[in-house]
Amino acid sequence: MKKLGTVLFACALALASTQAANAGTARTLQVAALGDSYAAGTGAGDYEPGTEGVCYRSANSAAAVVVADLRSRGKQVDFTNVMCSGAAIADLSTTFKEQPPQLDALSKSTDLVFLTVGGNDVGFAEYAGLCIQSDCTGAGAQLVLGQLPAMSAKLTALLVDVKQRSPRARVVLGGYGRAFAPGPNAPDVPLDPICGDGILTLPERAEGATVSQGVDRAVRDGVRAARARGVNAVYASAYTDDGTLRAEFEGHSACQGGTPYYRGLDALAPGQEGPVAVLHPSRAGQAAFAELLARKL
Repeated sequence: MKKLGTVLFACALALASTQAANAGTARTLQVAALGDSYAAGTGAGDYEPGTEGVCYRSANSAAAVVVADLRSRGKQVDFTNVMCSGAAIADLSTTFKEQPPQLDALSKSTDLVFLTVGGNDVGFAEYAGLCIQSDCTGAGAQLVLGQLPAMSAKLTALLVDVKQRSPRARVVLGGYGRAFAPGPNAPDVPLDPICGDGILTLPERAEGATVSQGVDRAVRDGVRAARARGVNAVYASAYTDDGTLRAEFEGHSACQGGTPYYRGLDALAPGQEGPVAVLHPSRAGQAAFAELLARKL
């Protein structure tokens, strides 16, 4: 976290300087976090009271980690967290799980928006469940890939809406990364039961990695189109521009040897979140995504 703190300290100084120049004095940074289960931190623990079993808003989500670190360095931050597990793009503009529309959290005074959404528009979680329970190669993968252009267009429209509501805000989008890596299990290290025989097969791992790349490209395309329409949006992706997984994420997908960045079947154990958290970022995974967000501030 030392690296994250250094980045955020520099960001806080830059933001404070900009605010002082614009308003004559430094003021509280207005931050809003919107999105789905990957945004909310489902699977990362430490949930806000009343959100466990519903929206699963975790104090360990990438956005919450960034805000907490800014505050620890003396920056005044007003943080509005309305992220909710299961949300699709359309759900942000309507009542969802008896929660007010997420977009209502935005205002003309909003300075910074964290957002991760789009996966539920293409059935990304259902696809992952199919990989575990049955066979997600072939038609299962094609179903997700075929919906990506429409998702990308909806994301662009959402970002334009965000700009209209919060004209001066910088929008930092988080991605989904790569939950499963192509290739066999890492040797000689303890692995989650999700890596057992017949669960995530080698063909499923290879196709799952391809689907993850496709989702990442669709989000990237949506952001690029929004920027062309004047939206101050940036994409904090676990992939490089050429579609290669960033070095700091390599080795941390399911069944690899590094610290797992995604939950496995451990999420099904008594007292854990259950299926909703399987293949969602772990606390360590959210911390890694926080590093990406911080770089884009």
